[in-house]
Amino acid sequence: MAVLHWSPRSPYVRKVMVALHEKGLAAQVQTVRTHADPLIPHEGLMTVNPLSKIPTLELPDGAVLFDSHVICRWADRSSPTGPCLFPDDLTAERDEALGTGLLDVALPWLVEARLRPEAQRSADMIAVYRCKMQRVVDWLESHVPALEARPFDIGHISIGVALCYLDFRFEAEGWRHGRPRLAAWHAGFLARPSVQATVFRDDPRPV
Repeated sequence: MAVLHWSPRSPYVRKVMVALHEKGLAAQVQTVRTHADPLIPHEGLMTVNPLSKIPTLELPDGAVLFDSHVICRWADRSSPTGPCLFPDDLTAERDEALGTGLLDVALPWLVEARLRPEAQRSADMIAVYRCKMQRVVDWLESHVPALEARPFDIGHISIGVALCYLDFRFEAEGWRHGRPRLAAWHAGFLARPSVQATVFRDDPRPV
């Protein structure tokens, strides 16, 4: 059985988990709770992924896949069930990159605003992260018709999970305010069984 290094806190892991559920593969992958702190390298994880990052997928044949994009591609190729996550049209992967980029803004924002000692936090950097987040969700508000016009794919997963992460860690930012079309689209995303099965939660971190 494949083994996925996993955390219920990680948006990159949740993206993979949603893809596994959509492709009917979730029951075929064992999840192992792995602590991957951006500030503390995990020596055990680094034996299989030198980047010390999750998600990391260990396959039964000994191959190891890292990065949510690569693992989602593996899921799409491994099962004919469910939607085609990576159609030939590069729009899906463009939108995947946008969702991943939003996460790449949110994670350092979280570190800067909450994990660094208060005396070392940069108000300027926090303002930059907030500005980028707002620009992304503004762009998404104007592109909701395009999202709705095509079948569910990796772009929808990536964007949807990124917005879930804003709810999880930055609820006070109120990304839905003034963006009714995006809020309505995301409500539909939240109703998918694959999304309901993979909710974020804080849990005790393993030693």
